[in-house]
Amino acid sequence: MRLDKYLKVSRIIKRRTVAKEACDQERVKIGDKVAKASDNISTGDVISIQFGHSIRLYRVLDIKEHVNKDGAGELYEILE
Repeated sequence: MRLDKYLKVSRIIKRRTVAKEACDQERVKIGDKVAKASDNISTGDVISIQFGHSIRLYRVLDIKEHVNKDGAGELYEILE
């Protein structure tokens, strides 16, 4: 699945266009590599996103095309 779509489906970022803009501004990384919106992700990948001055880390647990609001939190794990 594309990174920008995963960020929207998992509700880490609310809109796919905002996720694409974050990738274009090099604020999203997969592992240690700066990610593009079109990069494919797989389970076990660690995504880091810079929100202002803070950086948040997420581990991909599952990939689904569609998920309801309550199930979105089961797609990733927040790392410290």
